[in-house]
Amino acid sequence: MVDLGFGMMRLPLLDENDVTSIDIEQVKKMVDVYMESGFNHFDTAFVYHEGVGEKTFKECVVDRYPRESFKIATKLPLFVITEESQLEPIFAQQLENCGVDYIDYYMLHNVSGFTENAWKNVDLYSFIQKKKEEGFIKHIGISTHGNAEFLEEILFDHPELEFVLLQINYLDWEDENIESKKCLEVAKKYGKEVMIMEPFKGGFLTDVPEEAEKLMKDYNPDAPVASWAMRFVAGLEGASVTLTGASSLEQLKENIESFKNFTPLNDEELEIIYEVSDIINSNITVDCTKCRYCVDACTEEINIAKIFDLYNKEKIVNKKGESWTQFGNAYLNYSKLPDVGLASDCIGCENCIEECPQQINIPEVLKEVAETFETEGYGFTD
Repeated sequence: MVDLGFGMMRLPLLDENDVTSIDIEQVKKMVDVYMESGFNHFDTAFVYHEGVGEKTFKECVVDRYPRESFKIATKLPLFVITEESQLEPIFAQQLENCGVDYIDYYMLHNVSGFTENAWKNVDLYSFIQKKKEEGFIKHIGISTHGNAEFLEEILFDHPELEFVLLQINYLDWEDENIESKKCLEVAKKYGKEVMIMEPFKGGFLTDVPEEAEKLMKDYNPDAPVASWAMRFVAGLEGASVTLTGASSLEQLKENIESFKNFTPLNDEELEIIYEVSDIINSNITVDCTKCRYCVDACTEEINIAKIFDLYNKEKIVNKKGESWTQFGNAYLNYSKLPDVGLASDCIGCENCIEECPQQINIPEVLKEVAETFETEGYGFTD
């Protein structure tokens, strides 16, 4: 039976333009509802919410519940690792951030071509194995957005790994770049525990195009759109935990309801899912899941995730090339905030590309965003 994990990557904010402004009181309510529903697996990372994610977990969970009542998963930030001397201080900081004496599930964060400088040049695997032997870690693993061939190489070379965190959802199931289905099969082949991230693909599967939503509602008018995505991953064999990355109490309640009362998708529903996937893929302009790794790497302070979200929505609703939409207006309002970078501020350094799990050519897309939004029609002047 798949368990429901609480992903703490996209927590509710008091200021949508400041990812460190976490709405602590709402998160506490979310934690209470989640725990009262019988679940206890929390997932965070050193870099989430620009470094305050683990501390938020401590304040909302550790300081309010006994240690034996929950499990915590967090990740070693490979993005910043260049030498072995960094490992002990970072790990010690993570224990302090989380407020725990041990971590239940500890993983190397985003093992892929984007972080190979760390995992090729620093003996990360020996380090986490040592920490497990010392009792500071219960289970060691990796998170990865790599394809099936890459995953197989890692698992073959490192039999000490106990679990993997994989990007799995119905949109990526057969995708030739993500290869969710094939990755799950590889993990099962090596007998590894599988945890699922991005079951809603950064929100794409909770807010689908009208044509896709109509297919779902015609079949089952009472089922929330997000419930289809939840039922898809909850019904997969070989997975132990699927993370729900809710950004509000209402979203969390809906996800819990869908999960607790789920039945596997039947053959007719799976056919609808395939049709929905085709519709979504034909509407998505930028395959961004809003993980924000690119934002952390940007020297020009461009909120790439936010800008791409507005751009995707613009392309979905503005099929006629109108000169004004709500999303163009939102971009203009964003541009007037102090110390924010615009799409046109991109200098093409490509640091962001190295960090992007979805392999998006971010500088090229930013040029398209600037050409779309930064025009006279949207209130921009030369």
